[in-house]
Amino acid sequence: MDFTIKKYKELLSSLIRLDYQFQTFTDYLERSGEKVIILRHDVDDRKMNSLRFAQIQQDLGIIGTYYFRMVPQSYDPVVIKKIAEMGHEIGYHYEDLDFAVKLRNSKFKNPNSNSLKKNAEDFYDAALEIFKENLIKLRELYPVKTICMHGSPRSRFDNKSLWEKYNYKDFGIIGEPYFDIDFNKVLYLTDTGRRWDGDGVSIRDKVSLAKQVQSLSAKFRFHSTQEIVTAALKNQLPKQIMFTFHPQRWTDRPFPWMKELIWQNMKNRVKKYFIKKT
Repeated sequence: MDFTIKKYKELLSSLIRLDYQFQTFTDYLERSGEKVIILRHDVDDRKMNSLRFAQIQQDLGIIGTYYFRMVPQSYDPVVIKKIAEMGHEIGYHYEDLDFAVKLRNSKFKNPNSNSLKKNAEDFYDAALEIFKENLIKLRELYPVKTICMHGSPRSRFDNKSLWEKYNYKDFGIIGEPYFDIDFNKVLYLTDTGRRWDGDGVSIRDKVSLAKQVQSLSAKFRFHSTQEIVTAALKNQLPKQIMFTFHPQRWTDRPFPWMKELIWQNMKNRVKKYFIKKT
C-alpha cells in the first residue's frame, strides 16, 4: 500500500541515510546547501494530518515548510503554532484571486449578469487586498517569508497570475516556489493526483517543460513512493530535490485510505477531461 504513514517514514529514512541537508524553503533561498531536500507541505485539508507529519519530522530531526490556506479545513492557530514550535517554517498557501472572484459572484443573483466581469485581471485589485489581509493575519502567528499558490483545480483562474500585475516581494515575501526555484537544478516531485508522475492529471501543480527542460523530469521519473525509496537506497537521486506533500491523502487507517484512493481517482478523471479541453 502506498501513501501510508509507514511508507512516508520509510521515504524520509531513506533520504536521511543519504546525508541530505533538510532545509526550509526560506533557508534554501537565503543559504542553499549543496545536497538539499526541501519538504514542502500544502495543507489543503485535514490539518491534523499535517501536524502528524510535523511530529514525525521532529522525531527524525529534520524540518520542512508548511503552507496553510485561509479556510477552516486548513487554517488553525493552534495547529500552526504547534508546527512552528517544532522548528518548521510556516507559509501562506494563497488563493486570493479565487476569493475575490467568489466574493464578487456572491453579490450577483444572476451569474450571467452584464455587471459581472469575467476576466481574471478585473479581480486583481480586490485579490491583492485580500492577500494583504490574510498575510497580516497569518503573520500574527509566524513571520511568514514565503508563499505558494493553491492550485484550485475547479477554478478557471490561476492564482499565481496575480503577480503579473503586482510583486509579492513588495510585501516582505522572499520567495514563491513556482517563480524562485531553478527547476533545471532542483528535481520537483509532487504527490498531486496521489502519484508521483501525476503531471498528466495536474492542472497547475507542475513546472513547465521550459523550466525543467526534461533533463531532470525525464531522468528521474517515479510513479510510486517505493520507486523513490529504491532510487534513494541505490544513491541514484540528484543533489537537490523539492518534495510536495498533501498530508490529507496519507494515512494508515484502511477506510480513510480507501476513501481517498477512490475520491482521487474520480478527480483525476475529471482533471484529465479539463486538461484535454484546454
